[in-house]
Amino acid sequence: MMLRRLLDRYIFTELLSPFSLSLGVLCFVMLTRELLRLVELLVSKGVGIWAVLKVFAHLLPSFLVLTLPIAGIIASITAFGRLSLDKELVAMRAAGLSLLRLARPVMLFSLLVFALTMWLAQWGQPWSSVNLKKVALNLLRDQLVLALDRGSFTEPIPKMTIYVSEKGDETSGGIFISDERNAEDPRIIVAQGYNVLIDSSTDQVALRLRDGVIHSRPDELDQYQLASFSSYDLKLSLNQSGYAATEERPSYQQLVDRLNQSQWRDPSALRRLVEYYKDMAFPTASLILCMLGVPVGIVSKRSGRIGGFAVGVGVIISYYVMNVACEFLVTAAVIPPFAGAWLPNTAFLIITLLWFYRMSKQ
Repeated sequence: MMLRRLLDRYIFTELLSPFSLSLGVLCFVMLTRELLRLVELLVSKGVGIWAVLKVFAHLLPSFLVLTLPIAGIIASITAFGRLSLDKELVAMRAAGLSLLRLARPVMLFSLLVFALTMWLAQWGQPWSSVNLKKVALNLLRDQLVLALDRGSFTEPIPKMTIYVSEKGDETSGGIFISDERNAEDPRIIVAQGYNVLIDSSTDQVALRLRDGVIHSRPDELDQYQLASFSSYDLKLSLNQSGYAATEERPSYQQLVDRLNQSQWRDPSALRRLVEYYKDMAFPTASLILCMLGVPVGIVSKRSGRIGGFAVGVGVIISYYVMNVACEFLVTAAVIPPFAGAWLPNTAFLIITLLWFYRMSKQ
């Protein structure tokens, strides 16, 4: 009994190294684009390192939901490929241990990956989506405050240039704004003072300007309009600043109502409903794919760690191709949304069971 526990611990340890390595590589690859934007915020925009790290932390759950199943199958393929190549698997089988018994540590490992993926899909992603919006608003506010350097022209968001007079305190003194966000109605705004406001309910940051004038150009090229104000709010949205606002996800009942109105022909609503079912189906796929890695690793035993990574990515690509095909069939009203979400899992579960049965007989 003690020897079998040591064996389970040995196999479980073999899974950890390739899992950690592949998870780190996959997260780095998927975050490369976002990392470039975060470095730009840190270097050129002057945003603090703490704010950048908060953005990174809020982006991580969405990427882990995708990378955990891939890392799980790569780990099981690599571990059992090495055990088979070094003849350790042959010795274990000769000692009377079945393949199903040897796969018990993989089952425990896959259950842990499944639980973590499920938690991230059900709670981690919604939490990060809500809080990322708040972090983005604070970043936009900080970027705007940093842009209000006295005596220099700055562009906090595209097509908006701001100049603050060197005279006065933090919120007083002249401020000049060239607002060309609307190409059909460019404006020049000059005010005596300002305050920075934030409104999380509308995803907007605003400059509240005091005692100023707005110069605008009507359709006639030889005319312009002049309007004075005592208080004016110049609003900046997340979309204009490059920080994408989180799209509100419709509820399950709202989707069903939309589909009933369209007689279940609305492609967008069908695709959204598939996404709801995938909140459970995709974490379950991590459980299936980790177990699939055992027979695949034995077959591809000479592939090594790099080869195990390549084989694992190949299996994942096949899974995603099947997902895309099923989603197309759902939007074409060929199969129902539930079947579109769970059909790839069913197919890979059958493949896993048949392959396990075949390998256990050898």
